[in-house]
Amino acid sequence: MELALDRPVKTFVEVTEVWVPKGDTLVLAEGYYGTLTAFEEASRQTAFAKGEGLPGKAWAEARPVVLKGFDGSYFKRIEAAREAGLTSAVAIPVFAGKELKAVLVVLCGDDENRTGAIEVWAEKDGVLMLDDGYYGAAKHFEWVSQHTQFPRGQGLPGGVWSAETPILMRDLGSGYRFVRAESAGKAGLTTGLGLPVPVPGGKSFVLTLLSALGTPIARRFEIWDARRAGRGEAVLIDGICAREGPLWTGEAEPERKVSAWQGLVGRALGTGVPVVESGVPGLSAGYDTMTALPIHRAGEVSHIVAWYC
Repeated sequence: MELALDRPVKTFVEVTEVWVPKGDTLVLAEGYYGTLTAFEEASRQTAFAKGEGLPGKAWAEARPVVLKGFDGSYFKRIEAAREAGLTSAVAIPVFAGKELKAVLVVLCGDDENRTGAIEVWAEKDGVLMLDDGYYGAAKHFEWVSQHTQFPRGQGLPGGVWSAETPILMRDLGSGYRFVRAESAGKAGLTTGLGLPVPVPGGKSFVLTLLSALGTPIARRFEIWDARRAGRGEAVLIDGICAREGPLWTGEAEPERKVSAWQGLVGRALGTGVPVVESGVPGLSAGYDTMTALPIHRAGEVSHIVAWYC
């Protein structure tokens, strides 16, 4: 998961998987494993009943789940994960109303240089509070996050909660809109992507992906809006590339649209299921892998967030 022209030491996320319901179990639809072939093989031989393992827990509890340590936990692939150097994971359920479309799972390793954050914020007593998160080496930023809460409209999580749409923030360390700017700057965090995680029952969850230059979650982020385009289409409304900056330079440029089933973003739009692909012609030049995560509202895909590594 590296950009060939500007290779970091390591990326923050090492494995990305899409688990889909088949009968009463979840099976692996696709995933990116890099060189971790033994863990990939163990995953392809695994299925999860509702409530079983990390994907099954996210399905049964209808919420995103963070697991920061595998030993002694409900994680099913502990030995294979240990051999692969994987130490933590986050599972994000994708619901269309009450129907589970898929569970997206990202897995990370841990070392003193790996910095970033994958956070889950949950509504409690009228504010968003940290449900859990994985921060790598950003320990002080983790402590600050554990002691921070967001009302509607405040900061990245509160902004996503209020707007019910994905939001992309730049320059986290100096941005006045980012409440934790000082600690983010010290941790080297530069870019933040926040997105709502709709689940049955109406409880609000927000997922935030906070990326650092040295160990980035992604080299490129995109937000596509399926409500502003025609039916069966999505338009690019925001994006950033670590190397080139904004993905467009002025309002005079034509809208960038995709239709359902057109390319990888279009496949996520057409199926309503996350897409994880690597080494295919549909990828933008210079990237090894791409993840597209659809967000459902009122029974239809409202947005797609995509990140490229």
